[in-house]
Amino acid sequence: MDIRIGVQYSPKEIEVILPDDTDADSVRKHVEKAIESSGTLWFTDRRGRQYGIPAEKLSYIEIGSSEGNRRIGFG
Repeated sequence: MDIRIGVQYSPKEIEVILPDDTDADSVRKHVEKAIESSGTLWFTDRRGRQYGIPAEKLSYIEIGSSEGNRRIGFG
């Protein structure tokens, strides 16, 4: 599962690739909990790297699957 995170005042987005068996609803609830508590949103990717983003700096979060939905090139 791919997650893209937009952060305020940053031209780049953060992309986190989670294990394929990750449930999108549980990710959404995890994000909502971090926003409600004004805490830090933590993710651990499939390689074990950890990402922490302060909830008040979030612009957007895109939750999607990594099942070949991406297009490359023109078209």
